[in-house]
Amino acid sequence: MLAMMAIAGTLLFAVPPAYAQGELSRRAKTKVPPTYSELAHRLNITGTVKVQLVVAPNGSIKDSKILGGHPLLVNAAMEALRKWKFEPATEETTGIVEFKFEPE
Repeated sequence: MLAMMAIAGTLLFAVPPAYAQGELSRRAKTKVPPTYSELAHRLNITGTVKVQLVVAPNGSIKDSKILGGHPLLVNAAMEALRKWKFEPATEETTGIVEFKFEPE
């Protein structure tokens, strides 16, 4: 079940055992939380996945670069990011998004 919280104007998706936290200044219109895979859960793999994003003026993700995280968790984070959409802007925006995977 998804739980959504607003903290200081930033939307954080608390999706135990994983959630996304953004350091990106551009506002996301659509945020899809990552799915903590059954395999990662069974192996008790936790941690943070950091991804650097380049968001195009139209709000789509133009480029992404993995900065760190366990490979099983990276796949879940990248799959979620493919569904994110940002508000339009006049120029590209670059920033970092962190996904924290924690046990329930």
